[in-house]
Amino acid sequence: MASLVAYEDSDSEAETEPAGSFHPVGQMEDTSAMLRPPEQDFGSRVLDATGGWAPSLVCGSHDDPTTCRLPLARLWSQDPGSCPSQRLRWPRPEPEATLPASPPARPSLWTSQAPAGHVPLAAARSKQVRVCWEPSGSPKPSLDARTGSEGPGKGSSSLQRKRREDCVVPYIPKRLRPLQALSTETDSGKDTEARGPLAGRVPAPLCVAPEVSEFIQPYLDSQYKETKIPKTVLFHLRGHRGPVNSVQWCPVSARSHMLLSTSMDKTFKVWNAVDSGSCLQTYSLHSEAVRAARWSPCGRRILSGGFDFALHLTDLETGTQLFSSRSDFRITALRFHPRDHSVFVCGGFSSEMKAWDIRTSKVVRSYKATIQQTLDILFLREGSEFLSSTDASSRDSADRTIIAWDFQSSAKISNQIFHVRNPVIGPCFQERYTCPSLTLHPREPVFLAQTNGNYLALFSAVWPYRMSRRRRYEGHKVEGYSVGCDCSPDGDLLLTGSADGRTLVYSFRTASRARTLHGHTQACVGATFHPVLPSMLATCSWEGDVKIWH
Repeated sequence: MASLVAYEDSDSEAETEPAGSFHPVGQMEDTSAMLRPPEQDFGSRVLDATGGWAPSLVCGSHDDPTTCRLPLARLWSQDPGSCPSQRLRWPRPEPEATLPASPPARPSLWTSQAPAGHVPLAAARSKQVRVCWEPSGSPKPSLDARTGSEGPGKGSSSLQRKRREDCVVPYIPKRLRPLQALSTETDSGKDTEARGPLAGRVPAPLCVAPEVSEFIQPYLDSQYKETKIPKTVLFHLRGHRGPVNSVQWCPVSARSHMLLSTSMDKTFKVWNAVDSGSCLQTYSLHSEAVRAARWSPCGRRILSGGFDFALHLTDLETGTQLFSSRSDFRITALRFHPRDHSVFVCGGFSSEMKAWDIRTSKVVRSYKATIQQTLDILFLREGSEFLSSTDASSRDSADRTIIAWDFQSSAKISNQIFHVRNPVIGPCFQERYTCPSLTLHPREPVFLAQTNGNYLALFSAVWPYRMSRRRRYEGHKVEGYSVGCDCSPDGDLLLTGSADGRTLVYSFRTASRARTLHGHTQACVGATFHPVLPSMLATCSWEGDVKIWH
C-alpha cells in the first residue's frame, strides 16, 4: 500500500481548512493568528483536548506518516504574500450537526428574530471557538467551558439562541423598505406636532375643550358689526413641510376658534388659531398631496380629497372615517350641498364632476363638459344651481371658463358667463382668463371670480349671470397660482392673496384698495376672514406657513 505523503510545495492548490477543525481522535487545531499566545510558538506546541498546550511531534522525514504528526501551518501577519501555501491536511470527518426533526418555520418579514427551531447552516456546520488567553500561572479553563456549545444542555441552547438573534437578519423587500424608513423617521422625530400618523391609520380623536373660547364668547350673542382691518400678526403657525393650499375657519360659531389647513405634504391639520396657535391634530390619510378639504356644515367632520384619487370623511370626535372611497381622477375641488349635507360635489383633473352620497357611498350624478380640469365649485343660494370654473382659456373656448349647472338634471344652464368685450383692444376681441377660485357675497346676489388677468371680477348670481363692467378689483398678481379670495361677514370688504406674497383688502362698494399686508415671502394662495371676530383673518402661503392677523 502506498504511503500518504504531505508535501510542502509552494505551488500546491490545497484548500485552506477553516479554523477549529476536528481530528478523529478528538483533538483540535487552531490556525488563527489572532489566537497565538505571546509566549508560545505554534511550531512547538498544539492545543490538546483538555485545553493545555503540549509539544508537537515533527518528523524529520516524510516517509513514515504513522510515527509523526504534521506541524501546524505557520500563519503570517505582516506580509501575507511572502508566506508559502499551507500544508496538505489529513482528511478529517466533519462534525455531525443535530438538525430539528420538523422543517424550520419561515421567518417573517416584519420580525428581526429567527424562529425558535431554526438553526443557521453556518452554525450547524462549524462552530467558532473562542479561546480566552490568561496570564501565565493562572488556571486555564477547559475547551468545553470556553466554548459553552460543545456539550448538550440548557447553556448550549441559550447560546445558540443568542447567536441566532444577533446574526440572523430577515430580508425586507424593496417595496416595504420605505415604510420601515418612514416609521423610523416618525418615531425618532422631535417635532411630534408637525408629524401625524402614518397613512391609512385611524387618527386619534381631536382634543377640543367643551367650552367656547373666551375671545369668541362675547360675540356669540351680539350681532356682527363693522369689520376692522387687522394690522399685526397674532400667530405664525409652522408645521407643514410643503406648500399650504388653503385655510378655512370652522363654520360653527361656537367652534370657530379651529382652523383647517391643507398642504402638499400629504396632510391636513386642525389648529387652535384663536387661543394658543397650537396644532390640535394632524391627519395623514392620503398618500399624495391634499389639494382640497372642507368642514362639514355641522363643524364635526372634515371632507378631504387629494391627488391620490381618495376621498375621506373624518369624524373629529372619534377619529374614525365615516366615508372612504376612490374617485376616477385627482381631486382639486370639493363642496357640500347647502341643503342636503350628505351630498357633496367633487371635481379635478377630469372632464366631469361627480356628486356623491355619503349614506350610500355611491355617485348619484355626473356633470360632463368639454374641459380638462375643474378649478373650483360654488353653490348658489338655494343649492339648486352651482358654478364651476375650468381651465379652458383658448380663443374659441370662452364659453367653458365658468359654467352654471342645474344640480338635479345635470344640465348646463349657461356657458356664456365670462364673455365680455374689451373696448380698449377692440369690439371684436373678447377677454378669456381662467378663474382659479370663486366666492359668494354674503348679503347681495353676486359672486366674485379670481382671474388670471390679475383682477377680481364681479358677476350676478342670478341668470343670465352677467359680469359687472363698472367694478373691477385689481392691483394684485395671480400668475398661474390658485390664489383664493373671500368676503367679510358684513360684505363691506374683499380679501385676496397675491403671487408676490402680499395680502390685499378692497372696499366692496368703491373697488379701492383699503390696505396691503406684507406677511409672506412667497405666493399667498389663501386668505379668509373670521366668521365671528370682526378683526381677525388667516392667510397661507406657498412657503408652508399660516399666519393669523389681528
